[in-house]
Amino acid sequence: MDEFRNRVRVYAGVVVVILAILCIRLIQLQVVSAEAYWGASQSNAVREQRVQPARGAIYDRSGTLLVDNQPSYTIMITPRFFEDDNVPLLADLLSVPDTTVQRKLTEARDWSLFQPSRSFREVSFDTFSRVQEHLYELPGVTYEIEQRRRYHTEAHATHALGYVREIDGRALGKMRDDGYRQGDRIGKTGLESYYEKRLRGEQGSEFMLVDVRGREVKAYRDGREDRAPTSGYDLHLALDHKVQALAESLFVGKRGAAVALDPDNGEIISFVSHPDFDPGIFSRSVSGAEWDSIRTAPADPLYNRATMSGFPPGSTWKPLMSLMALQEGVITANQRVNCPPGYRVGSRVFHNHGYKDEGWINVKKALEVSCNTFYYHLMMETDVNTWSRYARMFEFGQRIPLDVADQSGGLIPDSTYFNETYGRWTAGYTVNLGIGQGDMSVTPMQLARYVAAIANGGTLHVPHFVHELQHPETGEVVQPDIPKPSTVPIDSAHFATVREGMRRVMENGTGQWVQVPGVTSGGKTGTAQNPHGEDHSLFIMFAPFDDPEIAIAVAVENAGYGGSAAAPIASLMAEQYLNGKIDLDIWQRRYWIKRLMEEVRSAPPKGFGAPPDEEESESERVLNADAAPDTVEESRSRSTRSVRLEPIAPIRSTSTTDND
Repeated sequence: MDEFRNRVRVYAGVVVVILAILCIRLIQLQVVSAEAYWGASQSNAVREQRVQPARGAIYDRSGTLLVDNQPSYTIMITPRFFEDDNVPLLADLLSVPDTTVQRKLTEARDWSLFQPSRSFREVSFDTFSRVQEHLYELPGVTYEIEQRRRYHTEAHATHALGYVREIDGRALGKMRDDGYRQGDRIGKTGLESYYEKRLRGEQGSEFMLVDVRGREVKAYRDGREDRAPTSGYDLHLALDHKVQALAESLFVGKRGAAVALDPDNGEIISFVSHPDFDPGIFSRSVSGAEWDSIRTAPADPLYNRATMSGFPPGSTWKPLMSLMALQEGVITANQRVNCPPGYRVGSRVFHNHGYKDEGWINVKKALEVSCNTFYYHLMMETDVNTWSRYARMFEFGQRIPLDVADQSGGLIPDSTYFNETYGRWTAGYTVNLGIGQGDMSVTPMQLARYVAAIANGGTLHVPHFVHELQHPETGEVVQPDIPKPSTVPIDSAHFATVREGMRRVMENGTGQWVQVPGVTSGGKTGTAQNPHGEDHSLFIMFAPFDDPEIAIAVAVENAGYGGSAAAPIASLMAEQYLNGKIDLDIWQRRYWIKRLMEEVRSAPPKGFGAPPDEEESESERVLNADAAPDTVEESRSRSTRSVRLEPIAPIRSTSTTDND
């Protein structure tokens, strides 16, 4: 009997010990380690739904809203919980055939049984509301409210703003650790891409209790575990949307670019690359066919001509040549140099514009009349390495620190380049560099930065779009990280001499017909010789002359003389910026707008499209007679084609004149 009682006590003790262990473990799981095990249990009873933050808005320099967001409604299906019997109900609510719902369900199953699939995007608000009212009848059906960009002005600014699209597989593989998921939208180009982290904000989360059929029951822990999203920063740009819209309208039927800068700080006032496309198409889903039509368009609207197209600068280079010669002591400000009809180098004669003999002139007059032989002389009085060094003082031939990624540095040769390219070479290979022709190329952005430095007396600011970033919720202001400006090591008196010469261009030279009414300015026309078709039209200017507020460079491909295409575009941009409007009471301004929008066009390059019309129109004959614009060289430079700067194919120049 005693033995039986002992056994009972042993068994009872074992049971008590086991129950005690279980109780202790239960307390540990439910109380002590509740937080640690919550994440493991939530997958069975709690559904996490990501809450997208509001992407930052974008404003122009006056505070005008350029870009913000609009809601886009998406119906999602989780195949594991969706019942096939509900296909007709969902189809009726969505106003689509049953077969469409069945196809979407099959696609969702192929992707994942347990993860919600974005099956119906961009449904209308009425449709979304109908589905939402019947969610209790549709286990496995949920929704997501996404954001699409909305554009508010006539200015496209496509290559500046960029666009937002759904993240692709390659980017997702790299950025998953940053919180990106399949179906998220991301800045692909321009400022949308460069400032993606600031614009995107931080995602939030909502946790909902769900039943065994996947239907939401209520907020988990009354929402105490939810995390609110944090909005992205707003971008406040230096861009002027009115100047931008005007410039874009003046580029109708043309290929080219225009860049306007504030000479005091490098802020980008306007940034045009044409052709472009309306970024508003990304406010909705873009079909593959529609995207391919943009991507494969012959004029390549995706190509950023403002920072990627390379042009020989033509006579817009003569101010730099003047600065080099003055600083090196080749000439003085008042020294007179002969400007004959031609300049002989060996057995070849390089001719002056129109074979004119300007006589003995100083550097200011040389800029005013754009004497080629004057600048051939300056080039032959120096060497190509000195020339290259001065070009690089203005940071030609290299990429600019810029908040738009697509860029090319252009081509600025030196003796090493000529040795490697030609082996044996003579002065005939380099004399054309004195008039901005030959084996060289620059981008419109580089030209704008260069003329801004001339305007302000030698300070080379870093161009930038963003004035500041501001958080819409906290008001926090963040300044963009902009490198400090550099100083061009040229005497300020020489800059003053060159600016005076550029003022004379606008008063008595080839720029007099595009002078901004009532505003004194400085400028220089140029024509880039092009072996692939009509010449390219270039123009640089700054205004007002005494206290410059804007510096502009314009390049129009295959449009002819610098004074007839690029110059009036720049002039109208400057007037809009300085005066806030175009004075249409002045007949010349009406004439230029009409001519630019209806007559001036970029001719197709040779071998592309229809051949250019060789017969001059009546309006062109009138303009050319009045404006004394640039003339065509007798033999064209064999320099780089403008449309694609990279890779550069260096070819020896055989040009003999410059068209100014």
